[in-house]
Amino acid sequence: MNVLCASAAQGLVRALQGVFLEFTGARIHGSFGSIGQLRDSFLAGAACDVLIVTAPVVGELQADGRLADSEGVLGRVRTALAVRDDASRPDVSTPEALKAALLAAPALYCADMQRCTSSKHFGAVLRELGIFEQVKPRLRCLPNGGDAMRELAADNRPGAIGCAQTTQIRYAQGINLAGSLPPQFELAMVYSAALSARAAQPEKAQRFIDLLTGARTRVMRTQVGFEAVPAGESTAGACIQASDLGGGNVRPPQGEGAARRWGFFR
Repeated sequence: MNVLCASAAQGLVRALQGVFLEFTGARIHGSFGSIGQLRDSFLAGAACDVLIVTAPVVGELQADGRLADSEGVLGRVRTALAVRDDASRPDVSTPEALKAALLAAPALYCADMQRCTSSKHFGAVLRELGIFEQVKPRLRCLPNGGDAMRELAADNRPGAIGCAQTTQIRYAQGINLAGSLPPQFELAMVYSAALSARAAQPEKAQRFIDLLTGARTRVMRTQVGFEAVPAGESTAGACIQASDLGGGNVRPPQGEGAARRWGFFR
């Protein structure tokens, strides 16, 4: 079964692969990347049973008849800052403090600013702070947030900072969540999973969507950084304002056996 999945949900999908194979006999072939990459691949005809992207993109593709009308909401994911787990967390609670921390950083890691929404937003924040040109030589833009966080973990220079989504930060080894962007700069996106209109295995695909977004995995979604979207709240918009995340990581188990070890399917 083919799944095109945003990098923000990569850890969750990988954690559930083994259990889904055991229950259904279907092996998941996941392709992970930025929203722009996935949308382009999907429109170009890439094999896809389930598409996991932001809710607005799901709505757009549903309107074109490319996705089934029903969808499952994984939750809301915030854009945040990260540092190596042996580094002290900088103060990023105000625009002034954030500006000082970014100017002091020897390197700034993020995803592709042209194709990744959260990194495009980070670029806009740098411009709003008036420091984009100053820090541009220190920007390290990788294909996706997961890659960016791995590179940050490998950078032993004091003060290096990364910007990614909380799900990517919490799942990465060797880094910690430093905090969210100041409220006036905060970005959060709602992610949904939907059945492709050209799904080769629609029944199994729908079962996987139900597993990803259902009650049995609610705790796991919360632990990896997905926040519940209150009942009745529209998922049409990608951006919201919200309170600070605070620091620290609650790192979930890694690998395909994680879901079983957490006891969600006993």
